[in-house]
Amino acid sequence: MFELKEHLRNLVEAHAPSGHEGPIREIIREAWADVTDEMDQDRLGSLIGIKRATQPVDPPRRIMLAAHMDEIGMMVRDVVDGFIYVHRISGVDNRVMLSQTVLVHGKRPLPGLVASVPPHMLSADARQKYPSFDELIVDVGLPPAEVHDLVKPGDLITVDVPLLELQGERLAAKAMDDRACVAAVTSCLHYLKGMSHQWDVYATATVQEETGLLGATTAAHYIEPDIAIALDVTFAPQPGVSEDDSAEIGKGPGIGLGPNFHPGLLEKIKDTAKRYEIKIQDDVIPGASGTDAWAIQIAREGVPTILLEVPLRNMHSPVETLDLRDIDRTGRLMAHFIAELDAEFLSAIDWADLKEA
Repeated sequence: MFELKEHLRNLVEAHAPSGHEGPIREIIREAWADVTDEMDQDRLGSLIGIKRATQPVDPPRRIMLAAHMDEIGMMVRDVVDGFIYVHRISGVDNRVMLSQTVLVHGKRPLPGLVASVPPHMLSADARQKYPSFDELIVDVGLPPAEVHDLVKPGDLITVDVPLLELQGERLAAKAMDDRACVAAVTSCLHYLKGMSHQWDVYATATVQEETGLLGATTAAHYIEPDIAIALDVTFAPQPGVSEDDSAEIGKGPGIGLGPNFHPGLLEKIKDTAKRYEIKIQDDVIPGASGTDAWAIQIAREGVPTILLEVPLRNMHSPVETLDLRDIDRTGRLMAHFIAELDAEFLSAIDWADLKEA
């Protein structure tokens, strides 16, 4: 029996920042092995699980489901007197790094913690500011000579925290962005095991989204999908985040509205959500979504694309917080949507037949 929470735990507790996705790729490969017919991989490293249609149409049709598997992380900048200084690889927030537990990926994994100058040694003005990345140090608790032998500039550093179970179905962890959406794709594949569908499904765990949507770009060219659903997290309401810029936790996936998203697909998936009584929330995005959808939409001659979002608090922190039910709803919605696709669907969303054309 598929246990979504445990699958998510395995995903978020793995260590695989942008450009170094090997460990998480193998975890996903194993998780998808029994729910896909074959596995593939593009040359940049994105993993593609292919579930063939149970009732194929002629010509075959392809839907791409894309969620990125990389996480934000850091890199060793220098080692001085046994203390490790860092660069960020992508969107790490220096405000939340102080006192975090980390794993330094040197010659062997080294547990460490992030520290800085004690407040007693700071000026009154400096105590009012967050330490910059240049001021953060990682202490692994070893003698300087041993640290210099085990760690070198360019080694990776990732936050090392377990998944935390809060009240109800709320969970917090690092790397929910975007492994919560990888889990939603896995959930979709499990739902599809009990359904008939006419389209081939290309479940894709993309690489290097955090450094520029790179994996989605190459994977979309490699797969050549007819349509695509990109998946990412979105802001949930919390202090400093307005209702207009967010989707509520526990009330179903957000769905992107704007020029990045095909109106015909939006209409279809909204109809599906209504028919199966799955909660969804509109998210108006008037420009670039900043997600894999932005890269997939303009791949090759263009791919009709939509975006589904899992609401998330505390984005780009070690305590990204969500509701497990939103992941399940996202997977179930995609499965029902795929099961309803037929041979004529591409004609039904042709721009010439849309009022928005």
